[in-house]
Amino acid sequence: MLASVGPKAVWSHSEQGLLGFFTNSTLVALVVLGVVLWVSTKATKGMTLVPHTWQNIFELVVEFLFNQVEAVVGKQMAPKAFPLLGTLFIFILISNWFGLLPGVGTIGWGEGTGFLSVKEAHSPLLRPPTADLNMTLGLSISAFLVWLFLTIREVGVWGFLVHTFGPKGGLKGVMGVVVAVVFLFVGVIEVVSIMIRPLTLAIRLYGNIFAGENVLHTMGGMGGFIGSVLAPFPFYFMELLVGLLQAVVFTLLCTVYIQLSTTHDDHGHDEDHH
Repeated sequence: MLASVGPKAVWSHSEQGLLGFFTNSTLVALVVLGVVLWVSTKATKGMTLVPHTWQNIFELVVEFLFNQVEAVVGKQMAPKAFPLLGTLFIFILISNWFGLLPGVGTIGWGEGTGFLSVKEAHSPLLRPPTADLNMTLGLSISAFLVWLFLTIREVGVWGFLVHTFGPKGGLKGVMGVVVAVVFLFVGVIEVVSIMIRPLTLAIRLYGNIFAGENVLHTMGGMGGFIGSVLAPFPFYFMELLVGLLQAVVFTLLCTVYIQLSTTHDDHGHDEDHH
């Protein structure tokens, strides 16, 4: 397991945390997961043709997200990919916005400030999950594994290899050999690109959320009590937008990766229908 970046252990000053892995960001991730499960259960309990308020809101969100996924991956792949993509977007968005709640990242154990402090804590009690590289890397690896499963399921191992390394254009003779060598080289580059996708996804999300968290903490420590309230206020609106944008970017990239690796199979089905 990677060393925890930023967050310290809950109920302990140790970097290892409770049971060696349970950090403050893990605690908040469980809280976020609990909120999502509670809302979804409340919305889907006793569903009727005339939806109640919770059901109406939940159906609106799910339908909107499903339509966006379907527009990218197509009608065939949308039902298979949506459970992953919808869950990623909702979890990441709530995790990003959780870091904007008062006390998150500030209340904890400070150096020379006593047990609890309203200043930026050396060991905060709560940290947003997406401000921890371990969490974002876990999300990206999970997305990568599901992408791999969906791709192999749709096009097969041989289909994936042909799609990645196979020459395009149908050229014959010497030019066909040249094109085959070129596409073989391009395929190698594509494989390298695929292998580093989890890392780039994780670092992009972590870097933006962690940076925003530090900006809010820095602005909150300026100008005494009044300054600490007023100075970060404009940045909260910016971080609301950044939190939404990063959730969209992470999910959209995963959606595009699925679309790119399963397009060949879609074409095949279209030809069969014709």
